[in-house]
Amino acid sequence: MSAVGRIVRKSQATLFWCMRGLPKAKREAIYTLYAFVQHLDDIVSGNLSQQEKADLLSAWKIELDNIYDKKVPATKIGRKIYKNCMRFKIQKEDFSQILQAFSLDFPKPLQAPSNKTFTAYCHGTAVIPVYIMLLIMNEMKEASKRTLAFNFGMAMEITNILRNIKEDALKNRLYIPKEILQEAGIQSVVPSVVITDKNLTSVREKLARQASIYFSKAHKMLSASNQKNTRPLRFIFHIYKRYFDIMSYRGWEIMSPKPKIGRIDKIMIAVNTIFDRS
Repeated sequence: MSAVGRIVRKSQATLFWCMRGLPKAKREAIYTLYAFVQHLDDIVSGNLSQQEKADLLSAWKIELDNIYDKKVPATKIGRKIYKNCMRFKIQKEDFSQILQAFSLDFPKPLQAPSNKTFTAYCHGTAVIPVYIMLLIMNEMKEASKRTLAFNFGMAMEITNILRNIKEDALKNRLYIPKEILQEAGIQSVVPSVVITDKNLTSVREKLARQASIYFSKAHKMLSASNQKNTRPLRFIFHIYKRYFDIMSYRGWEIMSPKPKIGRIDKIMIAVNTIFDRS
């Protein structure tokens, strides 16, 4: 499951309160974006048959055509995209990139993709959703939106990959780029083999160093942004930074149990975000 899908599913209640300061139109547009991303997540990672998944992903290509050709959308989420998101001038290409990224994990699950495929996956599942949120919030100039979205999205998705590596391997998925594995002397791309390799710690450390740089750049830009406008993004940022810090503190050689954030901690993160203390 992608970073955005996980954060929506796990933190709906606290995220809701961080959204309350936004105008209703913006809240509904962001909720619609979340629903779209989570829906694609559920299709690809769910228990539907391969044919059902293929049919649904193909149907979404047609649905996006309908939305942007101003035809009546066939799905509830499609109608909400048309009603709630079009006013914010979100381009078809942005929604299409999200769909294309999730489609990379089907019909075969990703296993040690190339750096190029890895970047495309992260771009569609995390970078573009963050960019769309910034469009909805009407925050920052275009170049700054793109820069923040890239750093934020990459930090979030790499953290997600590091946090869920063992769980993903059990589902025959491995999102770490092949080039990074090979540099560490890991030649296999079989998830169950990779997660038991003694050199995996150095791979996780390298990814963590990359994520740390992305987190730092994103935090600097978020701190300079309109605090009220960017509350939902800052909440998500601090949730994922907390996951990252837990893993970093205990050491990258440790893969399980997955780091978790308790309900009280999430509430405190939300309170600090709402009252602009972060």
